[in-house]
Amino acid sequence: MPSPRYWLMKSEPDECSIDDLARAPGQQVPWTGVRNYQARNFMRDAMRIGDGVLFYHSSCPEPGIAGIAEVASTAYPDATQFDPGSPYHDPKSSPEAPRWVHVDVKLVRKTRLLPLKEMRATPALATMQVLRPGNRLSITPVTPEEWRAVLSLLESA
Repeated sequence: MPSPRYWLMKSEPDECSIDDLARAPGQQVPWTGVRNYQARNFMRDAMRIGDGVLFYHSSCPEPGIAGIAEVASTAYPDATQFDPGSPYHDPKSSPEAPRWVHVDVKLVRKTRLLPLKEMRATPALATMQVLRPGNRLSITPVTPEEWRAVLSLLESA
């Protein structure tokens, strides 16, 4: 059996917040709109059902981890790429040859907000990809050590 994997997945709260995930049917949503090849490849090639997810609010007044989720499906074509009315429409993609995939994400629990500032001040998270200058990826791998450190921070407050 493969080792558990962990991910940090960024979402803008005005698109899909942790509260939106909590209200969604089955507390599950498709992680649509990813248009970065590396992030797409993580979903397509590396993510497995049951992998842990740090649900991160980005592009908001106080960015940070807002909850814990898990990968709930294997990758499948993201329908927004085919919808001309979607901001994620990709005219170069077709149902016969989709360029973009997504996974479903299921809520495990909402947590207190773990702000970016607190994450930066935690030595155990010093190498976390989301904290690297210039990191713009919406999905990044998280090491087991970083996962445990985040859970410890969330439980200590």
